[in-house]
Amino acid sequence: MHEHEHTWITTPVTADILRGALDLERTAHGVLPHRLPARARAQCADGQLAMAESQPSGVRLVLRTRATAVELDTLPTKRVYAGAPPRPDGVYDLLVDGRPAGRGTVAGGNTLLIDMSSGTFENRPGPAGTLRFTGLPERDKTVEIWLPHNETTELVALRTDAPVEPASGPRRGVWLHHGSSISHGSDAESPTTTWPARAAALGGVELINLGLGGGALLDPFTARAMRDTPADLISVKLGINLVNTDLMRLRAFTPAVHGFLDTIREGHPTAPLLVVSPLLCPLHEDTPGPSVLDPGSLATGVLRFRAAGDPAERAAGKLTLTVIRDELSRIVRQRAADDPNLHHLDGRDLYGEADFAELPLPDGLHPDAATHRRIGERFAAHAFTDGGPLAPPPA
Repeated sequence: MHEHEHTWITTPVTADILRGALDLERTAHGVLPHRLPARARAQCADGQLAMAESQPSGVRLVLRTRATAVELDTLPTKRVYAGAPPRPDGVYDLLVDGRPAGRGTVAGGNTLLIDMSSGTFENRPGPAGTLRFTGLPERDKTVEIWLPHNETTELVALRTDAPVEPASGPRRGVWLHHGSSISHGSDAESPTTTWPARAAALGGVELINLGLGGGALLDPFTARAMRDTPADLISVKLGINLVNTDLMRLRAFTPAVHGFLDTIREGHPTAPLLVVSPLLCPLHEDTPGPSVLDPGSLATGVLRFRAAGDPAERAAGKLTLTVIRDELSRIVRQRAADDPNLHHLDGRDLYGEADFAELPLPDGLHPDAATHRRIGERFAAHAFTDGGPLAPPPA
C-alpha cells in the first residue's frame, strides 16, 4: 500500500552518503561496506577477521533531506552458532538531527553457520529485506541510519519521498579507533550504543570504528589502514585478543606494538594518539590464553568462556592482561619522551574491580549493554573533555 502514499526517489548508495567505512565493494546485489581496505583483506585469509571487518560497526548513511519516509533494502548475513539458540536480528538506529528517532531490523538474508568447536564457516544464501521509517518531520534535516554493528549488511537500494544530498555543515574532528570485539560492540544494545559510538556522540566527534571482533592482533595491514585514513584523533586499544588467541609471546609483543605505533605515526605524525590497555577481565588477568568456549554452556544458550593457559607459563613469556598492561604503560612512557602527543589510559579506569562487582561480564569476556554505555561515558569524560588526551582542536 505504501506505493500510493509516497512518490519514491531511488538514490544510489555511494561513498559520499556513507561514513565509517574504508571501502565499498560492488556486489551482485548492491554495495558491501568494509572496514578494512581490499589490500588489507588480501593479506589475511582468516574467516573470523573477514566476518568482523564486514560487520559495519560505526558505519552509517548520512543524508540531508526533507523526506518524511525512508526505505532501505538490505541483504543481511545472519550468524548461526551450531548448538546455540538463534541470535536476535541486527538493529538499525535512526537519528534525526543527531537525536534518536527510531529503530528497526531486517529479517531474512544470508545465513553464516559457525561451528565454534571446529572453527568452520558455511554460507547459505537468502533473500533481501526492507527497513522502513515513516513519519519523519517535513523539514530540512540530517538523517542518519546506523547499520547493525554485528551483522554484515549489503546495501541494495535507498528510497525516499523527497530528494537527498550528502550532509555538509561544519567539519567535526574525526576520531579513528581500533580495538577488539568490545570496541566492535559485542553485546551492546544497538549500533549507536556501542561504547565508541556513545563516546563519539558525547565528545562531538565523527567516529571511524576499526574495532574488530577477535581482530585486534597488531596486524601490520591494520596499522597501514590507520596510517592511510584521514583522522584528527586516534586511539588503539590492545591486549585481550592477543591473550584470547595466544598469538604471541612477550618477545614478539613489544616490537610489534612499537611497529604498529610507528606505522600509524608515518601517516599521522602529530595527531593525539591514545594507547588504551585492557579492561578488567578476571579470566585472563593472570592466566594466559587461549580462551576457549565452555562446551557445557552451549546447551544453556549462554555462551561462557574459560582460560585454557597455565599461570606458570608467564615465566616463558606467555601473555596475560597484567603483563600486557605493564608493558603498554612502559612502551608509552618510553616513546612519549620524543612524542608529546602520545598518551596512555589504563583500561581498568574504564571498567575495573568495582564495575565487575556491579556489572559482571555475562560470558566472562564481553560487557553487556549497560556496561557499554558506562564505558562510553567514562571514555568521553577522560579523553574528549578540555585538557583530555583527545580533546578536539578548537573549531
